[in-house]
Amino acid sequence: MPQPPFAPRVPSIRQLHGQTDADDYSWMRDHEQAQFRDYLAAERDYYEACAARLTDLAGRLAGESAYRIPAQAEFGVSWPLSGFMYRIGRPEGRENLQFLRSKPGESSEQVLIDENIVGAGSDYVEIADLVPSPDGDLLAWTVDLTGAEICQLRIRDLRTGADLPDLIERTYQGLAWSADSRYVWYLVPDEVNRPFQVWRHQLGTAAEADELIYEETDARFEITLRGSRSGRFGIVESASRDTTEVRLLPLADPLAEPVLVKPRRRGVEYHVDHARPKGTTRPGALAGGEDPGWLFIVTDEGAPEFTLMRARPDGSAMTAVKCAAIAPARPGTRLHGCDVVGEHLVLSLRRDGAPLLAITGHDGGNLTEVRPGLAAGSIRIEHAHDYDAGSVIIVEESLIEPPAWYRLVLATGERELLKRRMVAGYEPARYRTEQVAAVARDGTAIPVTLAYLAGTPLDGTAPCLLYGYGAYEACSDPEFAVGLPSLLDRGVVYAIAHVRGGGEGGRSWWQQGRLTRKPTTFTDFIDVADWLAGAGGLVDGRRIVSRGLSAGGLLQGAVYSMRPDRWAAVVAEVPFVDCVTTMLDPSIPLTINEWDEWGDPRDPEDYACIRSYSPYDNPPPAGARPRLLVTGAVHDPRVAVHEPAKWVARLRATGDGEPALLFRVELGAGAHTGPSGRYAKVRYEAEVHAFVLDAMGLTG
Repeated sequence: MPQPPFAPRVPSIRQLHGQTDADDYSWMRDHEQAQFRDYLAAERDYYEACAARLTDLAGRLAGESAYRIPAQAEFGVSWPLSGFMYRIGRPEGRENLQFLRSKPGESSEQVLIDENIVGAGSDYVEIADLVPSPDGDLLAWTVDLTGAEICQLRIRDLRTGADLPDLIERTYQGLAWSADSRYVWYLVPDEVNRPFQVWRHQLGTAAEADELIYEETDARFEITLRGSRSGRFGIVESASRDTTEVRLLPLADPLAEPVLVKPRRRGVEYHVDHARPKGTTRPGALAGGEDPGWLFIVTDEGAPEFTLMRARPDGSAMTAVKCAAIAPARPGTRLHGCDVVGEHLVLSLRRDGAPLLAITGHDGGNLTEVRPGLAAGSIRIEHAHDYDAGSVIIVEESLIEPPAWYRLVLATGERELLKRRMVAGYEPARYRTEQVAAVARDGTAIPVTLAYLAGTPLDGTAPCLLYGYGAYEACSDPEFAVGLPSLLDRGVVYAIAHVRGGGEGGRSWWQQGRLTRKPTTFTDFIDVADWLAGAGGLVDGRRIVSRGLSAGGLLQGAVYSMRPDRWAAVVAEVPFVDCVTTMLDPSIPLTINEWDEWGDPRDPEDYACIRSYSPYDNPPPAGARPRLLVTGAVHDPRVAVHEPAKWVARLRATGDGEPALLFRVELGAGAHTGPSGRYAKVRYEAEVHAFVLDAMGLTG
């Protein structure tokens, strides 16, 4: 084995709230230093040298996954919008996507955007926005070519296929068109990549002539922008972790000032969609006195698990919408969203931890509930672009069932199967999935979703890969992945721990794993592993490997330190691990608006909590540490690469020189969630899975 690299140590001291901490690697926060780049390159070289012995296994895993991907061109389902049918597909043998459209009933399709062409010469490409103009002649689109989530905005003439001279650098995802297709609103990020401004661009003019429409001055808030399905408004939402404020852009009057719906109030969230007046179409300019329609508002004001209200676009005439799906309020039901589609509302909610959809009229009546048709499965709206379509496209999947797309007819609630994802040589009937309940130390039942090969004994002898996230009220709903069957075929039990801090149990589930209650997320994950290996008697406790990304990477860092004896190995992808230092630095992207999730260490109580679990500040004792694979990317805008780099350096300095600590850092283009391109993703997953199987003793 080669010798692992050791980073130079430059003593630095942090003193806060009466506590002194030494930080020998704070110099890494300057990414431009040649010394830092050299260190990252040395870590990547060490990773490649150590991983070389698993090249054959990783190649076999990648080959198995690639075989499951159809060799021929693969296209998604079509969806209607303003007289056209749109769809996304991947040409035969290509890495990236195409965006296409056609006229209903016509077989020929027009390729609007091809990522394979746009990204030629780059190691990364992602089209962030693809928004056709209301007249159908133009396409506003944004592209990220580094993974840093900073985009170029371009306008394509769909009649000629050529881009207009209009080109705007350094934009952020989020667009809206004016009703006359002459103006585009877009977002601009600040110096720490927070989307904070809305600008208006008139086609045919220079970007320097664009006008600032709104600026969010509170650094805890960031902006999203979209056009309403009704075609009447652009929706500008300013949001922190628990507070929102919405402004409306009148799309038929592009020079008008934004309309504030309701002023922000600390701790109150609301999210809106718009319904046109009955019988009307997409607008020209509204005449004086014309009915402006209604906003349907999902809010937690007076309703911890959210409720549905109705109001005029200026926020007046606010009334409750009484729908039996959510009323009366009950702890097990959480309302997440409301999409207005013609005369129907489609509600996205969770009940007793499971996702479901509900279709109602504008008055909340004529309720139809739509649940997943799969065991331990998920259901979500995939396409709902056309206000007048009378239907939406939903997708269902599970850990063992590939996605299936259905047209959901809103008038009847009937589902029409449109497409199942093709997975060559794969037979779902060979596998099993179910949800069980592990018991946390405080007696709380923690849902755990399992997948395994039929015939794999759940008697305490099988190895287990345990995944977790547990932050931001995000739900880790089951999704099919082409690489997972290769693990299951080798006798691995795959498990997702739906720990507190996520959203599976509603708003209260998040609150129980947030701020000073954050350690509950970590103890839940450890308790799930202990239960699976102990009281549950399902898996081999000596062969549990844990995995998580970003906030889930923090989870892995925390449990690596808290219970190093529990894991055969840990995979911490782009982990947020230098928690105190990062949350003290407002110049780092996301820090200020993250205070509402993790706490502000300038506050003594918050500091004490964050300091108690920060993986960088709490390395495990030297000695019997589990194997550890850490990832990072130099262009990652969410977890700066110095965080995993500092953590790895400290672990090397405080350990016994164990060679099983690997840092796979992406030195070129690459995003927070890994490489772009389907085969590049397959190869990356194969590397991770080879590490996992090796730790389990399954390299044959």
